This record gives sequence, structure tokens and C-alpha cells, in this order.
Amino acid sequence: MKKISILCFVVLLGLLSVACGGPAGNAPTNANANSNANAAKPVAAAPSKDALFEMDKKANEAWMKGDKAYFEGMLSDKFVSFEQGGRMTKAEMLSMIGSFKCDVKTWSLDDPQMSKINDDTYAVVYKGTFDGTCTGPDGKAQKIPSPTRAASVWVRDGDKWKGAFHAETLIIDPKSPPPPPEKKEEAKKEEPKKDDKAAANTNAAPAPAKPTASANTDALVKIHTAGWEAFKAKDAKWFDANISSSFALVDPLGTYFGSKADSIKQWTETMKCEGITKVAVTEGFSTAISPTVELLNLKGSADGTCDGQKNGPLYQSAVFVKEGDAWKLAFMFESPAM
Repeated sequence: MKKISILCFVVLLGLLSVACGGPAGNAPTNANANSNANAAKPVAAAPSKDALFEMDKKANEAWMKGDKAYFEGMLSDKFVSFEQGGRMTKAEMLSMIGSFKCDVKTWSLDDPQMSKINDDTYAVVYKGTFDGTCTGPDGKAQKIPSPTRAASVWVRDGDKWKGAFHAETLIIDPKSPPPPPEKKEEAKKEEPKKDDKAAANTNAAPAPAKPTASANTDALVKIHTAGWEAFKAKDAKWFDANISSSFALVDPLGTYFGSKADSIKQWTETMKCEGITKVAVTEGFSTAISPTVELLNLKGSADGTCDGQKNGPLYQSAVFVKEGDAWKLAFMFESPAM
């Protein structure tokens, strides 16, 4: 993971529940008892922007303290983070928490925005400012990237809200972009001897099972590729038909667009693009957050220029929601592939 990944601040989720009670009456049959028992299960109330934002603040505190136990029950089993092309599952995230020792002098989270994906899924976007460093297992201290734009996605799970996605990207001034990261020289590894290989194979723990892409991955990649083609053609009608009414976007500069209309205008009118002759979507991998919500991680690219800058590859996390029989883009988070 690159330097932004040291700030994979995960979502703190609280218990937002409503009490339910069964009606008085005669003793129910077994079927009615099961039905009443299901109806009596508490369900998390719809969250407010302030409540979710407060959860993120507390999650940042827990991360900086390396408090792994804090997150074990708070993340969805479907949790994914995606930064600089690196996908991290819940198990991988939990194993990383505490491996970084952070020395943070000051930090603040500001400008929270909430976007509804559906009744059971919400996204919160906010700005983070940090002054400090984090030291990884290699003993090297790295300055915490700042300022950043972060996004967290929550899903309703019974009486809890659980984290299903998190990502961060630098907020970039297009007039003063940051220098490209220095390329690190890879250390040469000595080839182990045959006896060493045999011993390693004998003692090695079994590799963890790799996550499996959703069965909808190919279909969502096809839709997303059509979206890139619509961007190339400045086709506002395609976007209007294929993104949800509550769509929100974080673009590669870390700018937040909180409405469908603003996002379509940015893609088809405001951005001044020239010479785009081809677009591509690669590395698509979709995770089913719920039966009606999928998270597609991918790399997208275009040639030509936009606003005077040469286009390069972007990492994108696209949240699709099923409306009737159609999948529509409901939220997207972008960052430049450094």
C-alpha cells in the first residue's frame, strides 16, 4: 500500500436501534410465534449526518491508538477499503490496525456530507486535516497525507450500522499539484536453497482464501465502461438515465459533488476535454454489499487532456444500487493512480 494507505481510517459504527414489542392477545401458534419473533427484532433507525460523522471521528481516535478490538464488531463482513489499487478486506484491515504507530500533533475532520444510497445504505464524505507522522512495521516514519477527502459507506445490519467501505484521497489544487512520488528501489532477494524451500513449505501456514468477485462483476463493468464512453461523448442523457437521483461524487482532485445534476454538469459541460479517442475499464472487482447494492472497484483511463492536464489512469470505487431490474450508479469515489 502506498502512503495514503496509512490512513485507511475505518468506520466507527454505533448501535442505532428502535424497540419493538409484540401485541397482547392469545397465545400464538408456532407459525405466528416465529412471525412475531421476526417482527420483534430491533432494527437500526435511519442515521443522521451528524451521528455518522461522530462515528467517523471516534474511529479516527481508535485507529491512532491502534485499538483493534474497537473495530472487530463494527465492520461488515463485506467490508472493503480501496486505495491506490489495493483492496483490503475486513480480516486484512483488522490485522493491520495497530501495526502503525502514529504521532499526531493536531487533527480535525470537517465539512461532513451525507448521501443516501438506499434505505439500508448511506455514504458520508468529509475533509480531514492532519499534522503528524505514522511509523510502519519497517520502522520508517511517513508524514500523514493532508488535507484529504474521505468517504465511508454504512449498511444496516439488524440493530447496527456497519462499515462496508472506506477510502481517502488527497485534496489537490489543480494549479499546484503535488510532485509525483519517488520510485523506491526494490531490494534484491536471494533465491533460497532447495533445502530452505522445503523447510519453508513444511512450516508455512496455509494462505488465506482469496475473496471471490460477485457474479454481477461483468455486468457492472459493462455498465461502467458505457459510462466512460458517455463521458467521452459528453452524453448527458446517458448519465441521466443510468445514475440514481441521489448520486454523489468525489472526483480525483478530492472535490465533492453532492447532486446528480452537479455531477453530470461537471462531466459534460464544466470540464474542458480535448483529444479523447479511447477509454478503458480494467481490474474490475465487485463485492455484493447486500442483494441490492454492489461495490465495484476498478481502474479507468482515457487519453487526451481535460482542463489542460494530460489524462491518466484513475482508481474508482463505484457503488451501484438495483432499482427494479436495472443497476444504477449511486455513489463514486475517485483518486489518481500514482
